[in-house]
Amino acid sequence: MFKYAVQRILYMLLVFLIITAICFTLIRLLPPEELPPEDIHRVVVEARREAAGYNKPIPVQFGIFLRDVVTRFDWGVSDKLYFGQEVADIFMDKLPASMVVNFYSIILSIPFGIALGIFAALKKNTWIDYTISTATMVVISVPSFVYAFLIQYVLCYKLGWFPFLMKAGTDWFSWPMFVSMMPAILSLSFGVIAGFTRTTRAELTEVLTSEFMLLARTKGLTKAQATVRHAMRNCMVVVLPAIFGEFIGILGGSLIIEKIFSIPGVGGLTINAINGRDYPIFMMTTCFYVAIGLVAGIVVDISYGFIDPRIRMGSKK
Repeated sequence: MFKYAVQRILYMLLVFLIITAICFTLIRLLPPEELPPEDIHRVVVEARREAAGYNKPIPVQFGIFLRDVVTRFDWGVSDKLYFGQEVADIFMDKLPASMVVNFYSIILSIPFGIALGIFAALKKNTWIDYTISTATMVVISVPSFVYAFLIQYVLCYKLGWFPFLMKAGTDWFSWPMFVSMMPAILSLSFGVIAGFTRTTRAELTEVLTSEFMLLARTKGLTKAQATVRHAMRNCMVVVLPAIFGEFIGILGGSLIIEKIFSIPGVGGLTINAINGRDYPIFMMTTCFYVAIGLVAGIVVDISYGFIDPRIRMGSKK
């Protein structure tokens, strides 16, 4: 297990470096925005760009970028969106909003998704199963921003249950803040609930028809007892690690959702950095999303070994 974990971490670092290099190259291929001569910040910005090697070949620029990040954790300063501010400070200021919204979304999605999946599996080949399965496929196929517009129109405009935009402030766990975040939470949750429903139904359906379930029934257990004691335990081998994958999906969807609901998070910061060609901010937010995705993949792989002892990590057949 330890050897496998080390191999996966080294592989993750290599993949992280490659993806970072690709993103860095693509963003630097775009010409930096020229400041007008009368701009009072022109001299300062040009000096910073010179220090970052903007007039040098892209491989040299990437080397300077890696050196500053690795040795000093220096991601540079914003030269447009937040002129003169440290990128790391800007990022840390935006991170809590994104994490809280995504946390609420995954917490809401897990019980609903698993419960619907269990219900569909227990009602296999009935109209209930067909209805849930069809609805699941439809919901998964619709982007999260479509739900955002529908929620804004129905729940915010027509019914007036929630505000259109997120409440200002940093009291993340207060009730008024939670209510103001509900439209964004619901927008992100629909697809995740459908994902958990599909995964749970597929795994539980397979487990319920396995031989050990027949053995459990012959020993006198009722269907409910056999399902709770044996089927659910084996089903969770796949469902629990899927939580990390769904969390990554929520993070990706929040890029647009944060803009729609004016959430001051990392997603909106990334979109603004792309539109404004603020290279330092774009690189830090991109590295954040890449790192989260790669770490989640490792956690999922390793967690299988702890949840199911039959799985042998890194073994060669």
